[in-house]
Amino acid sequence: MAVLDAPAERPGRVKSFLRLVTIEHSVFALPFGYLSALTAMQVHGGHVRWLDLLWITVAMVGARTFAMAANRILDRRIDARNPRTAGRELVTGAVSVRTAWTGAVVALVVFLAAAALLNPLCLALAPLAVVPLVVYPYGKRFTNWPHAILGIAQAVGPVGAWLAVTGTFEGSGPAWLLGAAVGLWIGGFDLIYACQDAEIDRQIGVHSVPARYGLRFALHASTVAHVVTFALFLWFGALVGFGWLWWIGLALTAVAFAYQHLVVSPTDLSKVNRAFFTANGFVGIVLFAFALLDLVVRLGLRP
Repeated sequence: MAVLDAPAERPGRVKSFLRLVTIEHSVFALPFGYLSALTAMQVHGGHVRWLDLLWITVAMVGARTFAMAANRILDRRIDARNPRTAGRELVTGAVSVRTAWTGAVVALVVFLAAAALLNPLCLALAPLAVVPLVVYPYGKRFTNWPHAILGIAQAVGPVGAWLAVTGTFEGSGPAWLLGAAVGLWIGGFDLIYACQDAEIDRQIGVHSVPARYGLRFALHASTVAHVVTFALFLWFGALVGFGWLWWIGLALTAVAFAYQHLVVSPTDLSKVNRAFFTANGFVGIVLFAFALLDLVVRLGLRP
């Protein structure tokens, strides 16, 4: 009977692991990987290379899954001491540490395999891309600015997607601009997200900008990061020749940024999740959608 029951348990473990790594949050990074890759395709031939897009997707999801699993594993004792995170799967036992490590290793292998299938440059750089993913979980133990490490980790995506298409650093300036914008964007909203843990972080010795410098400073720093992000988006669009459709997407992005900073204040953090998930998910999807329209309608990108 035990043998017959075993297959029924496996989907539960897989589902719990996917919850552990919040696989749905890939929506934040993937659109910018696609934006970088499709822009590179427009610049280098004007045709969509679907197989490259497939391996870019696999690589980005694999890298993010590895990063999240490693983060949850390394932070499980910290999470257990924080009421907000005490219900996470590794704390409650819904996912074992062994299962989490297995999933992390599988995701890492998938990432490296996808990089190898893209081109030799991506394979050579893949280990470097893993470094900030591993360092980030430790960041909160030795620096008040772990959000910057997260930003660096996220900036790799657009740069890697461009190199996946071109196989060379030559002409990759737009990708570095977009990567910097994405890094500042995600680092900026991580500053907002960390505000809700400032008090407990001080008590248990976790480092962050809100815990060290206070909520008001963290929210101001986030605003500055997002102003610079928006300027970099403007620069990126001008550099690659985007037109009015891109600018409409940027205008909507400006509204989302403003909303995010208006609904959160040092005295009211009740809407942090709305700012984090809704506004930032909107930014990625809207910017990519209008950029894609501009690439296809105005610049003539062909399937």
